[in-house]
Amino acid sequence: MQKISVIIPTYNRSHLIHLTLNSFLKQSYPDNLYEIIVCDNNSTDSTREVVKKIENDNPGKIRYIFEPRQGVHYARNTAAKESTADILYFTDDDMLADTNLLMEIVVPFNFDEKVASVTGRVLPNWEETPPEWIVDLCSNALLSLNDPQEDFIISRNDCNVFSCHQAIKREVFFESGGFNPENTAGEWVGDGETGLNIKIKKNGYKFGFNGRSIIHHIIPQSRMTQSYLNGRLANQGNCDSYTMYREEVFSNLQLLKQISKNIMLFFVVLLISIGMFSVGKNKYRLWFSRSFYFVRRVKYDCRLFYSSEWRAFVMKNDWLSE
Repeated sequence: MQKISVIIPTYNRSHLIHLTLNSFLKQSYPDNLYEIIVCDNNSTDSTREVVKKIENDNPGKIRYIFEPRQGVHYARNTAAKESTADILYFTDDDMLADTNLLMEIVVPFNFDEKVASVTGRVLPNWEETPPEWIVDLCSNALLSLNDPQEDFIISRNDCNVFSCHQAIKREVFFESGGFNPENTAGEWVGDGETGLNIKIKKNGYKFGFNGRSIIHHIIPQSRMTQSYLNGRLANQGNCDSYTMYREEVFSNLQLLKQISKNIMLFFVVLLISIGMFSVGKNKYRLWFSRSFYFVRRVKYDCRLFYSSEWRAFVMKNDWLSE
């Protein structure tokens, strides 16, 4: 059996991190074959004290490290460099793991040697009963949930791999240059695991999904609001502009065309949302949020147009050498 490093970046989640850690301390995977690394991304609450207490109560099982540079990609990449295992398993500090998660996450690696990244089901753990429209519109990638009909998949596509539930072969992770930037000091600047998955695919590897490897995403009331949905789609706009520029390397003329198109689409989705609202359809919420998406696309592409430094930042591949 392969050794696994469970990597948990955390920032100001002292009220949740103990729940995540306790769920990973109860794994059915052999105790001597997995370690847990918590990378504190410059928290200002009592995260360090909470983790240190659990570390002391479980000697040799948990390692606490500190990453002062704000940005979850810094935390994940730093922890990966500190790891000792052949399989790196990434999750977040608001997740609850089923007992057999690690035992099941490694199964697809044994089906095809080209499988380099594996995920499983990500199910919601609602802190309170969600509004009906949230369940209808957001029980998907908008809340980092993944619950397909299939039980097992091997594919050249990424199977909706999110970094809250992602196992990667160590050598492939380092070959691919680690996680791209995403939420950095409160600003969404890149495409995170999306970019990493693209790099893995370009290097010729496959992805796996095992529906028996299950994790639950704790979803607070603050994520069951129109305001959260607006922000989520706005961040996706930044992410998509970053991804598209890396894929196409637009000239300034092409960027101007993109900017013009996205300005037009902003008005289109706004009008559609108004129309849906007027006839009482809940989907107006999603269309309204898409207006924020196109605003961010325009702003990000303008930044690419004006700044050669920003273009160089976006085109960077290796985020492990910093």
